[in-house]
Order: sequence, then structure tokens, then C-alpha cells
Amino acid sequence: QVQLMESGGGWVQAGGSLNLSCTVSGVTVETHDMAWFRQSPGKEPEFVAKINRGGFASYKDSVRGRWDIDRNNAKNTLYLQMNDLRPEDTGIYYCAGHYGGYTNRWRDYEYRGQGTQVTVSS
Repeated sequence: QVQLMESGGGWVQAGGSLNLSCTVSGVTVETHDMAWFRQSPGKEPEFVAKINRGGFASYKDSVRGRWDIDRNNAKNTLYLQMNDLRPEDTGIYYCAGHYGGYTNRWRDYEYRGQGTQVTVSS
């Protein structure tokens, strides 16, 4: 059984930092494209950051330079270090995994966590 469990969300003032973690079981982060998605009320989750099987990281334009995605293969865990947070970063953050071709679409990620809330106040 595949499980992805996010942690580390919370409330923070603008300019602050949070570090999200996603503990994975049932599949290995090293052999899958692993990504973070963000969902705002009434919208489908949108791509935020990804680390592919080769270890290459990619980001949504609005977070590039502020955030870092990483993984620990030994712990089978995915991370998202979020710095210089802004109110528009508020949302539910989901960890997701995909095995297959290149994609940043939520619908293509077959493994998904339950999400963790991030709230950034101005």
C-alpha cells in the first residue's frame, strides 16, 4: 500500500519560512518524479516544485529562488524548504509521486498525500 504523509505546515507571517516534509511508503522517492502541489479554495492543485528521478529540480516561476525541493533517499522522504513566504503562497500543499513521462499536471500524479495547510499572513 502506497502512503504519502505531509507535515510541517502551519501559520507564518510574510517573510517567514516553513519546511514541509513528506514521508513516503510503498514506493521509493528515488525512482519516481516527486512533486509538491498547492491548492487554493475552489481550484485544482497547481504545480509548485518537482524533483525528478535524476535529481533535477524544477519550480513554478513565482517560487524559484525562494524555495528548495529535496529528497532523502535513505529516509524515503521529500522536502520543501519555503523561504520568504508571501500571502499568495497560502494554500493546502500536497506531496505527489509519478512514474512515467514528464508532466506537471496534478491529474497525472498517481500517488498523493492528504495535504498540509500553509497560511501566510501579511
